[in-house]
Amino acid sequence: MKNILLLGSGGRECAIAWKLSQSHLCGTFFIAPGNAGTAEYGVNLPISYNDFEEIGKACLEYKIDILIPGPEDPLVAGIYDHFKNDPKLKNIIIAGPSKAGAQLEGSKAFSKKFMERNNIPTAAYKEFTAESFEQGVAYIKRSTPPIVIKADGLAAGKGVVIAQDTIEAVKAFRAMVMDKQFGESSKKVVIEQFLEGIELSVFILTDGVNYVLLPEAKDYKRIGEGDKGPNTGGMGAISPVPFADDEFMLKVTERIILPTVNGLKDEGIIYQGFIFFGLIKVNGEPFVIEYNCRMGDPETEVVMPRLENDLVELILKMNEGKLNDVIVKHSRKATAAVMLVSEGYPGNYPKGREMSGFEKVNGSKLFHAGTATKDGKVVTNGGRVIAVTSSAPNLKDALAKSYENARLIEYEGRYYRKDIGWEFE
Repeated sequence: MKNILLLGSGGRECAIAWKLSQSHLCGTFFIAPGNAGTAEYGVNLPISYNDFEEIGKACLEYKIDILIPGPEDPLVAGIYDHFKNDPKLKNIIIAGPSKAGAQLEGSKAFSKKFMERNNIPTAAYKEFTAESFEQGVAYIKRSTPPIVIKADGLAAGKGVVIAQDTIEAVKAFRAMVMDKQFGESSKKVVIEQFLEGIELSVFILTDGVNYVLLPEAKDYKRIGEGDKGPNTGGMGAISPVPFADDEFMLKVTERIILPTVNGLKDEGIIYQGFIFFGLIKVNGEPFVIEYNCRMGDPETEVVMPRLENDLVELILKMNEGKLNDVIVKHSRKATAAVMLVSEGYPGNYPKGREMSGFEKVNGSKLFHAGTATKDGKVVTNGGRVIAVTSSAPNLKDALAKSYENARLIEYEGRYYRKDIGWEFE
């Protein structure tokens, strides 16, 4: 039995908590800070997932064997290195990369150069700073719209602009690099070619040499139906992805996954944890849009129900460097998640609105995201509030079940997209 601490408070962490709690190897289980849903699977600790000192103290107090950072922030800030450099904490298993490995997500420029060095297919690009602003403007003017402008560092999912014309591209570039729109994160900016195609998310767990492939997913970022309106953190997801057939996934494995794992190893970068490949299929060929150094959200809410292996067991095999001994099993069922969000999201939104209807839900899993408990009641506490996830023999039935139950969860200002999976209906 292993005592486990999971960091985070979103829908991703709720789905991971649900999966971990099913393991016969899961001992005492804590989530920091967690939400109203994670409290069902373990003990929530009122600790910020970026407070390394308090996390370390909790690990010693509760005799933690495994630490799982859910979000990217602690990984990019170096929680792995912090633990491994502390004699009291160094023996704790961490399911996440070193600070150097987390740069795959923490720096767009780093990940682009990494892909270039390892011949991994991605969009053509150049990087610029305030000092090379004029060259950046000239590069934009030579480029064919749409043009993608990306802040180099983490920007809470808001650091990417797809400009439809040169004027919009220059404006976005100026705001990031000259006006410091995202502070240090946009000190450097990547300008890249726009790729036209259909996106999907692919996930692996690696021990630094070997890896296992987890179920793939497709998420829906836009707030409005028909993929209209501003980007969000994700309004829903489906798995499996109908177009990710064996032939396509073989290309992904040979051209993207293997060169990534081998490239990290060859460059001496310590990476034991999840890698999220944000991919796009262009004329049948896979390209990398971005890497993440953790699981995706809301994709985790459909990936975990389709993963038939024991997650604690996988993490222990990862720590032993023996993932090559594991055969990962994906459920043949289709899984669909519909995200209920707060009124006003992804702009300003209220918090603290009382929720009801949980007891009426039947046949779906509720993965809480932005929820909290107040005076014994569950209330909204974020933009994305709860993922309603269902599995069925086919996608159509899984979506129907999620929508049926989404209607039963009530709170003032509730909104959700009614067309998740629309391309595959």
